[in-house]
Amino acid sequence: MLFDMDGTLVDSERLWDVGLQELAAHYGGELSETARIAMVGTSMAVSMEILHTDLAQPWRDPAASAAWLEKRVAELFLTELRWRPGALALVQAVRAVPIPTALVTSSARSLVEVALDTLGRDSFDVIVCGDEVAANKPDPTPYLTAARLLDVPINRCVAIEDSPAGVASALAAGAAVLGVPSLVPIDPVDGLHLLETLTGVDLELLGGLLAPLDLSR
Repeated sequence: MLFDMDGTLVDSERLWDVGLQELAAHYGGELSETARIAMVGTSMAVSMEILHTDLAQPWRDPAASAAWLEKRVAELFLTELRWRPGALALVQAVRAVPIPTALVTSSARSLVEVALDTLGRDSFDVIVCGDEVAANKPDPTPYLTAARLLDVPINRCVAIEDSPAGVASALAAGAAVLGVPSLVPIDPVDGLHLLETLTGVDLELLGGLLAPLDLSR
């Protein structure tokens, strides 16, 4: 099992909204809704480029902006992070079997360490963070890395995502993908199973997303 974090397991996109709006105000501007939506599921570097362009301040240092934002969001994670509907029950069901499980997120390790106080440090065998891979979502590298570290073929993995960039990453990697949109809609594509919520999702449903094994070989 390959779980995205922000917007999929936890309702953190609203906390990113707070941090981003505060950062924009710190720079004397206001983040547009179009720019905010374009950031969902992307790397920090891409998000900061979108922010700076939206504010007409392309000269801003992306690293400095990212550091400011990550510090503020980490503060919010400490007290405001909440599970999305059905997510905790699903993680617990997966771990009870147990099934090899990875957290695959575009967030930086420093933020993930804070989030793990809510998610549980024993909930995942492997954690792949956005600042620890050569290329981030929508590139397939994060999901390919997670499957390799789990020592499970990517075509035997189910990825759960909430954003178009995350879905594109998982599909390009070769995983079966369950999409549960949060902040932005996800367009139907081949290989993607869409649901409104993780409530009621069980192991039988997840197993049904995988192609049957060819045992004749």
